[in-house]
Amino acid sequence: MTSTQQRAALQRQIWAIANDVRGSVDGWDFKQYVLGTLFYRFISENFVDYITGGDDNVDYAAMNDDDELLEDARDDAIKTKGYFIYPSQLFSVVADNANNNESLNTDLAATFTAIESSANGYPSEQDIKGLFADFDTTSNRLGNTVKAKNERLAAVLKGVAGLDFGDAHDGDFESNQIDLFGDAYEFLISNYAANAGKSGGEFFTPQNVSKLIAQLAMHKQTTVNKIYDPACGSGSLLLQAKKHFDAHIIEDGFFGQELNHTTYNLARMNMFLHNVNYDKFDIQLGDTLIEPHFTEIQNGLGFDAIVSNPPYSVKWKGSDDPTLINDDRYAPAGVLAPKSKADFAFVLHALSYLSSKGRAAIVCFPGIFYRGGAEKKIRRYLVDSNYVETVIALAPNLFFGTTIAVNILVLSKSKPDTATQFIDASGADFFNKETNNNVMTDDHIKQIMAVFDQKADIDYVAKSVSLKEVAANDYNLSVSSYIEAEDTREVIDITQLNAELKTTVARIDQLRSEIDTIVAEIEAD
Repeated sequence: MTSTQQRAALQRQIWAIANDVRGSVDGWDFKQYVLGTLFYRFISENFVDYITGGDDNVDYAAMNDDDELLEDARDDAIKTKGYFIYPSQLFSVVADNANNNESLNTDLAATFTAIESSANGYPSEQDIKGLFADFDTTSNRLGNTVKAKNERLAAVLKGVAGLDFGDAHDGDFESNQIDLFGDAYEFLISNYAANAGKSGGEFFTPQNVSKLIAQLAMHKQTTVNKIYDPACGSGSLLLQAKKHFDAHIIEDGFFGQELNHTTYNLARMNMFLHNVNYDKFDIQLGDTLIEPHFTEIQNGLGFDAIVSNPPYSVKWKGSDDPTLINDDRYAPAGVLAPKSKADFAFVLHALSYLSSKGRAAIVCFPGIFYRGGAEKKIRRYLVDSNYVETVIALAPNLFFGTTIAVNILVLSKSKPDTATQFIDASGADFFNKETNNNVMTDDHIKQIMAVFDQKADIDYVAKSVSLKEVAANDYNLSVSSYIEAEDTREVIDITQLNAELKTTVARIDQLRSEIDTIVAEIEAD
Protein backbone atom coordinates (compact mmCIF):
# COMPACT_ATOMS: atom_id res chain seq x y z
CA MET A 1 0.00 0.00 0.00
CA THR A 2 1.40 3.40 -0.97
CA SER A 3 1.64 6.22 1.55
CA THR A 4 -1.21 8.02 -0.24
CA GLN A 5 -3.41 4.94 -0.08
CA GLN A 6 -2.46 4.41 3.56
CA ARG A 7 -3.47 7.97 4.41
CA ALA A 8 -6.76 7.66 2.52
CA ALA A 9 -7.61 4.37 4.26
CA LEU A 10 -6.69 5.81 7.65
CA GLN A 11 -8.84 8.88 7.08
CA ARG A 12 -11.84 6.79 6.06
CA GLN A 13 -11.46 4.68 9.19
CA ILE A 14 -11.10 7.58 11.58
CA TRP A 15 -14.08 9.47 10.19
CA ALA A 16 -16.18 6.30 10.41
CA ILE A 17 -15.18 5.95 14.06
CA ALA A 18 -15.96 9.59 14.75
CA ASN A 19 -19.46 9.17 13.33
CA ASP A 20 -20.28 5.67 14.58
CA VAL A 21 -19.25 6.22 18.19
CA ARG A 22 -20.87 9.60 18.74
CA GLY A 23 -24.37 8.16 18.31
CA SER A 24 -26.95 10.90 18.89
CA VAL A 25 -24.36 13.41 20.12
CA ASP A 26 -23.82 16.33 17.77
CA GLY A 27 -20.56 15.88 15.87
CA TRP A 28 -19.32 19.34 16.79
CA ASP A 29 -19.90 18.64 20.49
CA PHE A 30 -18.25 15.23 20.22
CA LYS A 31 -15.12 16.35 18.38
CA GLN A 32 -13.13 16.89 21.57
CA TYR A 33 -13.38 13.21 22.51
CA VAL A 34 -12.13 11.93 19.16
CA LEU A 35 -9.43 14.59 18.81
CA GLY A 36 -8.44 14.22 22.46
CA THR A 37 -8.20 10.44 22.21
CA LEU A 38 -6.07 10.69 19.08
CA PHE A 39 -3.80 13.13 20.89
CA TYR A 40 -3.62 10.85 23.95
CA ARG A 41 -2.51 7.93 21.78
CA PHE A 42 0.07 10.06 19.98
CA ILE A 43 1.80 11.44 23.06
CA SER A 44 1.79 7.96 24.64
CA GLU A 45 3.48 6.32 21.66
CA ASN A 46 5.82 9.25 21.11
CA PHE A 47 6.83 9.08 24.77
CA VAL A 48 7.44 5.31 24.63
CA ASP A 49 9.60 5.79 21.54
CA TYR A 50 11.62 8.41 23.41
CA ILE A 51 11.96 6.56 26.73
CA THR A 52 13.01 3.27 25.07
CA GLY A 53 15.17 4.88 22.42
CA GLY A 54 13.12 3.03 19.80
CA ASP A 55 14.35 -0.34 21.11
CA ASP A 56 11.53 -2.84 20.58
CA ASN A 57 13.17 -5.20 23.09
CA VAL A 58 12.15 -2.82 25.87
CA ASP A 59 8.50 -3.26 26.91
CA TYR A 60 7.78 -0.02 28.72
CA ALA A 61 4.08 -0.83 29.13
CA ALA A 62 4.96 -3.93 31.19
CA MET A 63 7.10 -2.00 33.68
CA ASN A 64 5.90 -1.05 37.16
CA ASP A 65 5.14 2.60 37.85
CA ASP A 66 7.34 2.51 40.97
CA ASP A 67 10.39 1.14 39.15
CA GLU A 68 13.45 3.14 40.28
CA LEU A 69 14.65 3.40 36.70
CA LEU A 70 11.59 5.47 35.86
CA GLU A 71 12.21 7.95 38.65
CA ASP A 72 15.81 8.33 37.50
CA ALA A 73 14.62 9.07 33.96
CA ARG A 74 11.65 11.24 34.90
CA ASP A 75 13.41 14.58 35.29
CA ASP A 76 15.28 14.40 31.96
CA ALA A 77 12.18 13.13 30.18
CA ILE A 78 10.07 16.09 31.29
CA LYS A 79 12.81 18.56 30.37
CA THR A 80 13.06 16.99 26.90
CA LYS A 81 9.49 16.01 26.03
CA GLY A 82 7.66 18.40 28.34
CA TYR A 83 5.69 15.71 30.22
CA PHE A 84 5.94 12.23 31.75
CA ILE A 85 3.65 9.21 31.34
CA TYR A 86 3.91 6.21 33.65
CA PRO A 87 3.36 2.73 32.16
CA SER A 88 -0.11 2.36 33.70
CA GLN A 89 -1.13 5.69 32.16
CA LEU A 90 -0.24 4.75 28.58
CA PHE A 91 -3.00 4.84 25.99
CA SER A 92 -2.41 1.21 25.02
CA VAL A 93 -2.76 -0.01 28.61
CA VAL A 94 -5.91 2.00 29.27
CA ALA A 95 -7.46 1.01 25.92
CA ASP A 96 -6.74 -2.71 26.47
CA ASN A 97 -8.66 -2.68 29.76
CA ALA A 98 -11.35 -0.18 28.77
CA ASN A 99 -14.25 -2.61 28.32
CA ASN A 100 -13.73 -4.13 31.78
CA ASN A 101 -13.05 -0.93 33.71
CA GLU A 102 -16.14 0.17 35.65
CA SER A 103 -14.42 3.41 36.67
CA LEU A 104 -13.03 4.22 33.22
CA ASN A 105 -14.33 7.78 33.11
CA THR A 106 -12.81 8.79 36.46
CA ASP A 107 -9.59 6.85 35.80
CA LEU A 108 -9.16 8.67 32.49
CA ALA A 109 -9.72 12.03 34.17
CA ALA A 110 -7.09 11.15 36.79
CA THR A 111 -4.65 10.04 34.08
CA PHE A 112 -5.06 13.29 32.13
CA THR A 113 -4.57 15.32 35.30
CA ALA A 114 -1.42 13.34 36.14
CA ILE A 115 0.10 13.87 32.68
CA GLU A 116 -0.58 17.61 32.84
CA SER A 117 0.68 17.85 36.44
CA SER A 118 3.93 16.09 35.54
CA ALA A 119 5.07 19.38 33.97
CA ASN A 120 4.45 21.46 37.09
CA GLY A 121 7.56 23.42 38.01
CA TYR A 122 9.20 22.76 34.62
CA PRO A 123 9.60 25.12 31.63
CA SER A 124 6.87 23.21 29.79
CA GLU A 125 4.23 23.77 32.49
CA GLN A 126 2.21 26.41 30.61
CA ASP A 127 2.39 24.48 27.34
CA ILE A 128 1.01 21.30 28.93
CA LYS A 129 -1.43 22.78 31.42
CA GLY A 130 -5.09 22.28 30.52
CA LEU A 131 -4.47 20.32 27.32
CA PHE A 132 -7.19 17.83 28.26
CA ALA A 133 -9.52 20.43 29.79
CA ASP A 134 -12.17 19.93 27.12
CA PHE A 135 -12.05 16.12 27.35
CA ASP A 136 -14.77 16.03 30.01
CA THR A 137 -15.21 12.37 30.97
CA THR A 138 -18.14 13.21 33.28
CA SER A 139 -20.18 15.09 30.67
CA ASN A 140 -23.78 14.04 30.10
CA ARG A 141 -23.05 14.29 26.37
CA LEU A 142 -21.43 10.88 26.79
CA GLY A 143 -24.49 9.37 28.48
CA ASN A 144 -26.80 9.81 31.42
CA THR A 145 -25.23 7.05 33.54
CA VAL A 146 -21.67 6.13 34.44
CA LYS A 147 -22.11 2.87 32.55
CA ALA A 148 -23.25 4.69 29.41
CA LYS A 149 -20.36 7.13 29.68
CA ASN A 150 -17.85 4.32 30.07
CA GLU A 151 -19.27 2.39 27.13
CA ARG A 152 -18.91 5.38 24.82
CA LEU A 153 -15.43 6.24 26.11
CA ALA A 154 -14.35 2.62 25.65
CA ALA A 155 -15.70 2.65 22.11
CA VAL A 156 -13.66 5.77 21.25
CA LEU A 157 -10.52 4.32 22.83
CA LYS A 158 -10.95 0.98 21.04
CA GLY A 159 -11.68 2.68 17.75
CA VAL A 160 -8.61 4.89 17.87
CA ALA A 161 -6.51 1.95 19.12
CA GLY A 162 -7.50 0.03 16.00
CA LEU A 163 -6.13 2.67 13.63
CA ASP A 164 -2.98 1.57 11.84
CA PHE A 165 -0.26 4.19 12.18
CA GLY A 166 2.56 1.71 11.70
CA ASP A 167 4.84 0.19 14.29
CA ALA A 168 6.04 2.64 16.92
CA HIS A 169 9.18 0.52 17.32
CA ASP A 170 10.16 0.17 13.69
CA GLY A 171 12.72 2.94 13.90
CA ASP A 172 10.68 5.12 11.58
CA PHE A 173 8.47 6.91 14.10
CA GLU A 174 9.73 10.36 13.17
CA SER A 175 9.16 10.16 9.42
CA ASN A 176 6.13 7.90 9.30
CA GLN A 177 3.98 7.92 12.40
CA ILE A 178 4.21 11.62 13.14
CA ASP A 179 3.16 12.50 9.59
CA LEU A 180 0.21 10.10 9.78
CA PHE A 181 -0.93 11.31 13.19
CA GLY A 182 -0.65 14.94 12.13
CA ASP A 183 -2.51 14.30 8.87
CA ALA A 184 -5.26 12.41 10.69
CA TYR A 185 -5.69 15.24 13.19
CA GLU A 186 -5.91 17.87 10.44
CA PHE A 187 -8.31 15.66 8.50
CA LEU A 188 -10.60 15.42 11.51
CA ILE A 189 -10.49 19.16 12.21
CA SER A 190 -11.18 19.90 8.55
CA ASN A 191 -14.17 17.55 8.43
CA TYR A 192 -15.61 18.84 11.67
CA ALA A 193 -15.24 22.41 10.38
CA ALA A 194 -16.86 21.52 7.05
CA ASN A 195 -19.81 19.88 8.79
CA ALA A 196 -20.23 22.54 11.45
CA GLY A 197 -20.83 25.43 9.07
CA LYS A 198 -19.94 28.89 10.32
CA SER A 199 -18.89 27.80 13.82
CA GLY A 200 -16.29 25.47 12.33
CA GLY A 201 -15.05 27.81 9.65
CA GLU A 202 -14.19 30.39 12.27
CA PHE A 203 -11.18 28.47 13.49
CA PHE A 204 -10.02 26.56 10.46
CA THR A 205 -8.39 27.83 7.28
CA PRO A 206 -8.58 25.34 4.38
CA GLN A 207 -5.24 23.68 3.73
CA ASN A 208 -4.42 25.15 0.33
CA VAL A 209 -5.43 28.67 1.36
CA SER A 210 -3.08 28.17 4.32
CA LYS A 211 -0.32 27.13 1.91
CA LEU A 212 -0.76 30.29 -0.12
CA ILE A 213 -0.73 32.53 2.96
CA ALA A 214 2.39 30.83 4.36
CA GLN A 215 4.23 31.16 1.04
CA LEU A 216 3.28 34.83 0.72
CA ALA A 217 4.50 35.65 4.23
CA MET A 218 7.82 33.84 3.81
CA HIS A 219 8.48 34.61 0.13
CA LYS A 220 12.20 34.83 -0.69
CA GLN A 221 13.18 34.73 2.98
CA THR A 222 15.90 32.14 3.41
CA THR A 223 15.53 32.33 7.16
CA VAL A 224 13.05 33.87 9.60
CA ASN A 225 13.48 34.40 13.30
CA LYS A 226 9.95 33.31 14.20
CA ILE A 227 6.43 33.11 12.76
CA TYR A 228 3.29 34.44 14.42
CA ASP A 229 -0.49 34.23 14.07
CA PRO A 230 -2.41 36.74 16.25
CA ALA A 231 -5.70 34.83 15.81
CA CYS A 232 -4.30 31.34 15.42
CA GLY A 233 -7.44 29.18 15.72
CA SER A 234 -6.36 25.52 15.56
CA GLY A 235 -2.86 26.47 14.38
CA SER A 236 -3.31 25.38 10.76
CA LEU A 237 -1.66 28.48 9.28
CA LEU A 238 1.42 28.16 11.49
CA LEU A 239 1.78 24.49 10.67
CA GLN A 240 1.55 25.11 6.94
CA ALA A 241 4.63 27.27 7.31
CA LYS A 242 6.35 24.32 8.98
CA LYS A 243 5.27 21.93 6.22
CA HIS A 244 6.27 24.16 3.35
CA PHE A 245 9.69 25.19 4.61
CA ASP A 246 12.53 23.25 6.16
CA ALA A 247 12.17 23.54 9.90
CA HIS A 248 15.68 24.94 10.37
CA ILE A 249 14.89 28.25 8.65
CA ILE A 250 12.27 29.09 11.29
CA GLU A 251 14.85 29.69 13.98
CA ASP A 252 12.89 30.46 17.12
CA GLY A 253 9.65 28.66 16.52
CA PHE A 254 5.92 29.29 16.29
CA PHE A 255 3.86 31.84 18.20
CA GLY A 256 0.13 32.43 18.39
CA GLN A 257 -2.72 33.85 20.43
CA GLU A 258 -6.30 32.59 20.49
CA LEU A 259 -9.40 33.89 22.25
CA ASN A 260 -11.50 30.71 22.34
CA HIS A 261 -10.38 28.31 25.08
CA THR A 262 -11.34 25.10 23.26
CA THR A 263 -9.64 26.20 20.06
CA TYR A 264 -6.58 27.29 22.05
CA ASN A 265 -6.27 23.71 23.31
CA LEU A 266 -6.73 22.37 19.77
CA ALA A 267 -3.85 24.53 18.58
CA ARG A 268 -1.49 23.31 21.29
CA MET A 269 -2.40 19.67 20.62
CA ASN A 270 -1.91 20.32 16.92
CA MET A 271 1.63 21.54 17.57
CA PHE A 272 2.56 18.39 19.48
CA LEU A 273 0.97 16.17 16.85
CA HIS A 274 3.14 17.80 14.18
CA ASN A 275 6.26 17.21 16.27
CA VAL A 276 6.75 20.82 17.30
CA ASN A 277 8.26 20.38 20.75
CA TYR A 278 7.05 22.52 23.65
CA ASP A 279 10.18 24.70 23.54
CA LYS A 280 9.56 25.55 19.87
CA PHE A 281 6.04 26.95 20.20
CA ASP A 282 4.24 29.42 22.40
CA ILE A 283 0.46 29.56 22.08
CA GLN A 284 -1.25 31.98 24.44
CA LEU A 285 -4.89 32.43 25.47
CA GLY A 286 -6.53 35.82 25.40
CA ASP A 287 -7.98 38.75 23.46
CA THR A 288 -5.29 39.85 21.01
CA LEU A 289 -6.80 43.30 20.43
CA ILE A 290 -7.17 44.25 24.09
CA GLU A 291 -4.62 42.11 25.94
CA PRO A 292 -1.87 41.16 23.48
CA HIS A 293 0.87 38.74 24.43
CA PHE A 294 4.46 38.77 23.12
CA THR A 295 4.82 42.52 23.64
CA GLU A 296 8.49 41.96 24.44
CA ILE A 297 8.94 40.66 20.90
CA GLN A 298 6.95 43.56 19.47
CA ASN A 299 9.21 46.00 21.28
CA GLY A 300 12.32 44.10 20.19
CA LEU A 301 13.07 42.72 16.76
CA GLY A 302 9.50 41.74 15.91
CA PHE A 303 8.38 38.78 13.80
CA ASP A 304 9.85 38.14 10.36
CA ALA A 305 6.67 36.39 9.21
CA ILE A 306 3.03 36.83 10.27
CA VAL A 307 0.11 34.78 8.94
CA SER A 308 -3.49 35.30 9.95
CA ASN A 309 -7.13 34.66 9.15
CA PRO A 310 -8.81 36.78 11.83
CA PRO A 311 -12.59 36.73 12.35
CA TYR A 312 -14.47 38.96 9.92
CA SER A 313 -16.25 42.10 11.11
CA VAL A 314 -16.40 41.19 14.80
CA LYS A 315 -17.25 43.76 17.45
CA TRP A 316 -14.58 45.09 19.79
CA LYS A 317 -14.20 47.83 22.42
CA GLY A 318 -12.71 50.36 20.04
CA SER A 319 -13.61 53.93 20.98
CA ASP A 320 -15.45 52.75 24.11
CA ASP A 321 -11.96 52.48 25.62
CA PRO A 322 -10.35 55.92 25.13
CA THR A 323 -6.94 54.60 26.16
CA LEU A 324 -6.72 52.41 23.05
CA ILE A 325 -5.96 55.38 20.78
CA ASN A 326 -2.67 55.70 22.69
CA ASP A 327 -1.81 52.04 22.13
CA ASP A 328 1.40 51.77 20.12
CA ARG A 329 -0.37 49.46 17.67
CA TYR A 330 -3.22 51.82 16.81
CA ALA A 331 -1.85 55.31 17.52
CA PRO A 332 0.16 55.74 14.28
CA ALA A 333 -3.02 55.51 12.17
CA GLY A 334 -4.60 58.28 14.24
CA VAL A 335 -7.92 56.47 14.42
CA LEU A 336 -9.37 53.23 15.78
CA ALA A 337 -11.14 50.60 13.69
CA PRO A 338 -14.95 50.89 14.03
CA LYS A 339 -16.46 49.22 17.09
CA SER A 340 -18.65 47.04 14.88
CA LYS A 341 -15.82 45.98 12.57
CA ALA A 342 -12.49 45.07 14.15
CA ASP A 343 -10.85 43.95 10.88
CA PHE A 344 -8.37 46.81 10.66
CA ALA A 345 -7.56 46.49 14.37
CA PHE A 346 -6.16 43.03 13.57
CA VAL A 347 -4.29 44.47 10.56
CA LEU A 348 -2.69 47.25 12.62
CA HIS A 349 -1.81 44.79 15.37
CA ALA A 350 -0.03 42.53 12.87
CA LEU A 351 1.79 45.47 11.31
CA SER A 352 3.12 46.62 14.67
CA TYR A 353 4.49 43.13 15.39
CA LEU A 354 6.41 42.89 12.10
CA SER A 355 10.20 43.12 12.05
CA SER A 356 11.95 45.58 9.73
CA LYS A 357 12.32 42.85 7.10
CA GLY A 358 9.01 41.19 7.91
CA ARG A 359 5.99 40.42 5.79
CA ALA A 360 2.43 39.67 6.89
CA ALA A 361 -0.26 37.86 4.86
CA ILE A 362 -3.74 38.44 6.28
CA VAL A 363 -7.13 37.17 5.09
CA CYS A 364 -9.53 40.13 5.01
CA PHE A 365 -13.20 40.85 4.43
CA PRO A 366 -13.39 42.76 1.12
CA GLY A 367 -15.51 45.60 2.53
CA ILE A 368 -12.61 47.09 4.47
CA PHE A 369 -10.86 47.98 1.21
CA TYR A 370 -13.47 50.45 -0.04
CA ARG A 371 -15.61 51.64 2.87
CA GLY A 372 -15.24 55.22 4.12
CA GLY A 373 -14.86 56.68 7.59
CA ALA A 374 -12.22 55.32 9.96
CA GLU A 375 -11.38 52.46 7.62
CA LYS A 376 -10.49 54.90 4.83
CA LYS A 377 -8.22 56.83 7.21
CA ILE A 378 -6.44 53.60 8.18
CA ARG A 379 -5.98 52.68 4.49
CA ARG A 380 -4.49 56.11 3.87
CA TYR A 381 -2.02 55.57 6.71
CA LEU A 382 -1.03 52.15 5.37
CA VAL A 383 -0.59 53.37 1.78
CA ASP A 384 1.17 56.64 2.61
CA SER A 385 3.54 54.76 4.93
CA ASN A 386 4.23 52.31 2.06
CA TYR A 387 3.26 49.18 3.96
CA VAL A 388 0.78 47.70 1.44
CA GLU A 389 2.66 45.38 -0.91
CA THR A 390 -0.23 43.45 -2.49
CA VAL A 391 -3.97 42.94 -2.35
CA ILE A 392 -5.20 39.62 -3.76
CA ALA A 393 -8.84 38.86 -4.56
CA LEU A 394 -9.61 35.14 -4.18
CA ALA A 395 -12.47 33.11 -5.59
CA PRO A 396 -15.74 32.84 -3.63
CA ASN A 397 -16.68 29.81 -1.54
CA LEU A 398 -13.14 28.72 -0.64
CA PHE A 399 -13.78 28.75 3.11
CA PHE A 400 -16.03 26.69 5.37
CA GLY A 401 -19.10 28.49 6.65
CA THR A 402 -19.02 31.41 4.20
CA THR A 403 -19.31 31.90 0.44
CA ILE A 404 -17.65 35.32 0.56
CA ALA A 405 -14.86 35.99 -1.94
CA VAL A 406 -12.21 37.13 0.56
CA ASN A 407 -9.02 39.08 -0.06
CA ILE A 408 -5.47 38.59 1.15
CA LEU A 409 -3.65 41.71 2.29
CA VAL A 410 0.14 41.46 2.13
CA LEU A 411 2.00 43.97 4.30
CA SER A 412 5.74 44.59 4.10
CA LYS A 413 8.17 46.86 5.91
CA SER A 414 10.87 46.46 3.27
CA LYS A 415 9.26 47.35 -0.05
CA PRO A 416 11.73 48.35 -2.80
CA ASP A 417 9.29 50.88 -4.31
CA THR A 418 6.05 52.72 -3.50
CA ALA A 419 3.74 50.83 -5.86
CA THR A 420 0.87 48.64 -4.65
CA GLN A 421 0.23 45.40 -6.51
CA PHE A 422 -3.30 44.17 -7.16
CA ILE A 423 -4.00 40.57 -8.19
CA ASP A 424 -7.36 39.22 -9.31
CA ALA A 425 -7.21 35.49 -8.55
CA SER A 426 -10.98 35.10 -8.47
CA GLY A 427 -11.36 33.81 -12.02
CA ALA A 428 -11.93 30.25 -13.16
CA ASP A 429 -8.21 29.81 -13.87
CA PHE A 430 -7.47 29.98 -10.14
CA PHE A 431 -9.78 27.36 -8.63
CA ASN A 432 -11.56 24.09 -9.24
CA LYS A 433 -15.28 23.75 -8.72
CA GLU A 434 -16.18 20.91 -6.35
CA THR A 435 -19.43 19.75 -4.78
CA ASN A 436 -19.67 22.05 -1.76
CA ASN A 437 -16.70 24.38 -2.06
CA ASN A 438 -14.34 25.83 -4.60
CA VAL A 439 -10.80 24.53 -4.13
CA MET A 440 -7.38 25.95 -4.95
CA THR A 441 -4.85 23.35 -6.06
CA ASP A 442 -1.06 23.48 -5.74
CA ASP A 443 -0.90 24.57 -9.40
CA HIS A 444 -3.20 27.50 -8.69
CA ILE A 445 -0.96 28.52 -5.79
CA LYS A 446 2.09 28.38 -8.06
CA GLN A 447 0.31 30.65 -10.56
CA ILE A 448 -0.55 33.21 -7.89
CA MET A 449 2.95 33.12 -6.38
CA ALA A 450 4.52 33.62 -9.83
CA VAL A 451 2.37 36.72 -10.40
CA PHE A 452 3.13 37.99 -6.88
CA ASP A 453 6.85 37.53 -7.42
CA GLN A 454 7.08 39.15 -10.86
CA LYS A 455 5.10 42.28 -10.00
CA ALA A 456 4.35 42.63 -13.72
CA ASP A 457 1.13 43.96 -15.22
CA ILE A 458 -0.99 41.19 -16.73
CA ASP A 459 -4.26 41.97 -18.51
CA TYR A 460 -7.26 41.08 -16.34
CA VAL A 461 -5.02 39.52 -13.65
CA ALA A 462 -2.45 41.89 -12.14
CA LYS A 463 -1.47 45.54 -12.01
CA SER A 464 1.04 47.56 -10.02
CA VAL A 465 -0.41 50.96 -9.14
CA SER A 466 1.50 54.05 -8.05
CA LEU A 467 0.91 55.64 -4.67
CA LYS A 468 -0.28 58.77 -6.46
CA GLU A 469 -2.95 56.83 -8.37
CA VAL A 470 -4.18 55.04 -5.23
CA ALA A 471 -4.39 58.37 -3.39
CA ALA A 472 -6.28 59.93 -6.32
CA ASN A 473 -8.73 57.03 -6.12
CA ASP A 474 -9.61 57.98 -2.53
CA TYR A 475 -7.29 55.25 -1.15
CA ASN A 476 -9.62 52.58 -2.44
CA LEU A 477 -7.79 49.23 -2.28
CA SER A 478 -10.46 47.11 -3.91
CA VAL A 479 -8.91 44.92 -6.62
CA SER A 480 -11.79 45.52 -9.02
CA SER A 481 -11.04 49.27 -8.96
CA TYR A 482 -7.75 48.67 -10.74
CA ILE A 483 -8.12 45.46 -12.74
CA GLU A 484 -10.66 45.28 -15.50
CA ALA A 485 -12.66 42.07 -15.57
CA GLU A 486 -12.22 40.12 -18.77
CA ASP A 487 -15.29 40.18 -21.00
CA THR A 488 -15.90 36.53 -21.81
CA ARG A 489 -19.00 37.16 -23.87
CA GLU A 490 -18.91 36.03 -27.49
CA VAL A 491 -17.86 38.77 -29.90
CA ILE A 492 -20.48 39.25 -32.63
CA ASP A 493 -19.65 40.72 -36.07
CA ILE A 494 -22.71 42.89 -36.77
CA THR A 495 -21.87 43.38 -40.47
CA GLN A 496 -21.54 39.66 -41.02
CA LEU A 497 -24.71 39.01 -39.01
CA ASN A 498 -26.70 41.52 -41.13
CA ALA A 499 -25.44 39.90 -44.35
CA GLU A 500 -26.48 36.48 -43.07
CA LEU A 501 -29.93 37.86 -42.12
CA LYS A 502 -30.41 39.34 -45.61
CA THR A 503 -29.52 36.00 -47.18
CA THR A 504 -31.90 34.18 -44.84
CA VAL A 505 -34.76 36.64 -45.51
CA ALA A 506 -34.25 36.34 -49.27
CA ARG A 507 -34.31 32.58 -49.02
CA ILE A 508 -37.51 32.68 -46.95
CA ASP A 509 -39.16 34.98 -49.55
CA GLN A 510 -38.13 32.59 -52.31
CA LEU A 511 -39.60 29.60 -50.44
CA ARG A 512 -42.85 31.46 -49.82
CA SER A 513 -43.13 32.28 -53.55
CA GLU A 514 -42.54 28.66 -54.48
CA ILE A 515 -45.15 27.49 -51.96
CA ASP A 516 -47.68 30.01 -53.30
CA THR A 517 -47.13 28.72 -56.84
CA ILE A 518 -47.65 25.11 -55.73
CA VAL A 519 -50.84 26.00 -53.86
CA ALA A 520 -52.22 27.89 -56.89
CA GLU A 521 -51.56 24.91 -59.14
CA ILE A 522 -53.37 22.57 -56.73
CA GLU A 523 -56.40 24.84 -56.51
CA ALA A 524 -56.56 25.14 -60.35
CA ASP A 525 -56.87 21.37 -60.69
